[in-house]
This record gives sequence, C-alpha cells and structure tokens, in this order.
Amino acid sequence: MLEMIREHGLPSAVDDAAELAAVRCPDAPSVQEIVARDLVPPPAVLAFEQPAYLGSEPVSVDRYFDQSIFEAEIEKIWKRTWQWVCREDHIPEPGDFYTYEVAHLSYVVVRQDDGSVKGFVNSCLHRSTKFKRGEGVGSGNDLRCPYHGWTWENDGSLKSVPCAWDFAHVDPAKTRLPEVRVGHWGGFVFINPSPHGPSLDEFLAPLPDHFAGWDIANRNVAVHVAKELPCNWKTAQEAFLESYHVLETHPQLLKGVGDANVQYDCHSDHVTRFYAATGVNSPHLAQPLTEEQLLATMILGDTDSRGSGLTVGPGETARTVMARHLRKVMGAQYKTDLSHVSDSEMIDTIEYHVFPNMVLFPGLSLPMAYRFRPIGSDPNRTLFEILFLRPNPAEGLAPEPPEPYHVAEHESYASAPGFDAAMGHVYDQDTDNLRAQQAGFRASATGVQHLGNYQEARIRHFQMVVDKYLSAQDQAGE
Repeated sequence: MLEMIREHGLPSAVDDAAELAAVRCPDAPSVQEIVARDLVPPPAVLAFEQPAYLGSEPVSVDRYFDQSIFEAEIEKIWKRTWQWVCREDHIPEPGDFYTYEVAHLSYVVVRQDDGSVKGFVNSCLHRSTKFKRGEGVGSGNDLRCPYHGWTWENDGSLKSVPCAWDFAHVDPAKTRLPEVRVGHWGGFVFINPSPHGPSLDEFLAPLPDHFAGWDIANRNVAVHVAKELPCNWKTAQEAFLESYHVLETHPQLLKGVGDANVQYDCHSDHVTRFYAATGVNSPHLAQPLTEEQLLATMILGDTDSRGSGLTVGPGETARTVMARHLRKVMGAQYKTDLSHVSDSEMIDTIEYHVFPNMVLFPGLSLPMAYRFRPIGSDPNRTLFEILFLRPNPAEGLAPEPPEPYHVAEHESYASAPGFDAAMGHVYDQDTDNLRAQQAGFRASATGVQHLGNYQEARIRHFQMVVDKYLSAQDQAGE
C-alpha cells in the first residue's frame, strides 16, 4: 500500500500516514472493540485492521461524465481486467452458455464436454453479428450466427459455412473464434478479455485467503435483481463503499447500526473491505438505546429475524441474542449446521470490494453480491445487480439460479419477488441520490470533490486504482 502511495506522489512519510490512518470517530468503540466482547468471537480474518491514508487532495469530477475518459476506461480497464460473468450453477452442463455484456462489449462463456469453460467474443467472424442477442443463459450444440448461418463448435473451431465454395479464401484453421481468458473462484466464472496481465488468483489476492473459511462456492443464487441507474458506473458503486451517508440518507438505521465507527481496510490494489457492527448504537444517537431496545430494532434483511419473545438475558447483548436466534432460524431454513459461525458473521455487515465492479458479503444474514457495469456507450448509465447467495443444503440439490428480475428506475426494489420491504427501502434511498449526484458533477463550480481521510478512503483508493490502470497502460504504449 505504501508503494502505491509513493507511486501517486502522495505523502510517503510512514509515521504521518500511519497517524492520519489511525484517526477514528471520537468517543465511540471501534469494530474490533465491539466484536471482542461477542460470545462467539470472529475468525482471525476479521480480527485485524488494515487502514491506509491515501492523501487529502481534491478529486476531479469530470471522470464521472467525460466521454473521452469513459472510452479510455473501456479500453484500458474493461478490456484488460478480470470480471465476474456468472455463477458455475448458471452453466452446469456441456453446451450451457452465458452471455455477458459490459458497455458495448459482449462475450459468451460455454461449458465444454470435459467440464471446462471457454470464453469467446460474442461476434461472428463473417460480418460481426452477435451470436447471442442479449445477456443471459442458454444451451446449444454450437454457436450459430442468426444472420447468415456461419457456425462454430462450442470449442471455438469453425464448423460450417453456407456456400463454402464462395469462401475459398477463408482458412478454417485460422478462423477460430477469438478467445478470452477464463478463471474460476468461489463458484464464480470470470473472464479477462486480455491475454496479458496477472492470473485470476494473483488479481484477487488476498481475497481467496480471506474467504477460505466462508465457502462462498457452496451457495446458490436465491434472488437476482437488476436495475438501470442514471449515473456513471463509478458513481453507483461508490455509494456502497462508505457509511458516511447513513446519517443523512438512512436515518432509520441509526438505531442498531454503527455508522461513523465503521472499519475500512485497504488490502491490495484490487481488494478493500468495509466492516460494520450491527446491534449497536450509532455514535450519532443523542439517546442511546438499551440492549432490549437494540434487539427490537435490528434490521437484518429478508429473514424473519425479529423473533417472537426474544429477550436479552443477564450479561448478554442484543448482538449475542440475535446471532443465536439466527443460527437456529437460518440453520433450519437452509438445512445446514451454523453452530460454528461467529456472532459477527451472523449479523454484521462485512463487505469486500473487488476491482473493478464486484462487491461480496460473506456474512449469512446479508449474503449479497453486487455487480456494476456501464451500459452501452453512455457514461451516465449503469446496470446495478443484487444477488442473494444462500447456503446450499447439507443434503439434496441446490435450487437452480433464477432469472434476473428487472426493476424499473421509478420502481422500488421492494417490488422484486423475494425482496424484503425494509431492505428495498434502504436501496431506494441509496439509489435516489445518484441522479442528483450525477447531475451535480456536471453542475459543479469547482470541478472537484473532497473526500474524508478515513470514511471515504475506499473511494479514493478506487479512483487511484482507476488512474493507475489508465496511466500505466498509456506508459506501456498499449
């Protein structure tokens, strides 16, 4: 991390950076102090901090709407980084495919006869028509162009050309579909359109180590919701990288969620973390709630988490009681043993961001995955997806992943099947800000924004990595 600070010309004095990175909300316990008192303590991966002071300079706002910057991001980020396409469960059998689109780019991944997966550019080598016209799953014996019928095998080799006598100049051996790199981790299928750069494991590090005890691969997609947002792809995900907005945007969450004392960690260029304690008072509350009151007001998503008749016993906390209750309820619901899961993993908000556009929650009460993608060639449009990844049953088959449910911009997330109304309202509050923010970037009189040194460190980190990709690839002459 210090190498990244020095590379970008930010303060490199270790003592100064460490001192500034240690600044926290005064008169409020840290997340580490809160979870240290839990009955079932968190695993080692949650028992440390990795803050980073990355400077205090203003950040330009043109990066959110400038067309030339957007086009450079497509070329130098989206065409050259690993990105999640689908879950393994989306393409379980040979011939199953998933079409993935980002900006104006389109790719298709296909399960092979030997169980491996290959990825191709979704464009016919005859006259460029897409094989698959829209994103989603399907199955077939080959990849056939719907315009003139040129057909490739699922392994990318040319299978047939109608009126082949007219194409004697086309060498089948040299007419394989252009491939993209494919990687697998945690039940996800990734692609990288570039043949160069790190392997997926190298790119994700230290994420695989952090998730070693969470078995994210052994989960199924229970809910999949998608919504188009009127903002840049970076604007959208930055709304979920900090908790500073809770006080103004989500006042109902102050009763039961630590906001100003959230923990923010920067682990590598590609991985950062947000760790928020639930079942505690916000530092902003003038009249803190009792443990009994905290228990009654905890909001934990789409599970029946309130429970009837729950009380806080002597020496207990609301956190302990709620975690114990959820182990029982969710264990029965998903037919799996949760007795070993810590209080924190049961109830807290643990959020990892993976560059450029993936957010993962390993906890069980909020088991989400987010994905953010630019739509077409417009820097002001983004597709935001929310997936709930529930534990697979200990016995029997996991359910098949559902089709994504598309929520219109004017509709509430709560309108989606399986989406809890209270959570839907929170997401509505989050995304209602985005149109005004995107317009505000263009209206700005100064052309810059000012970020908090700690609470918005992950946003600065994210923007620094974006800039690093753009400048490094320019210097390399790619």
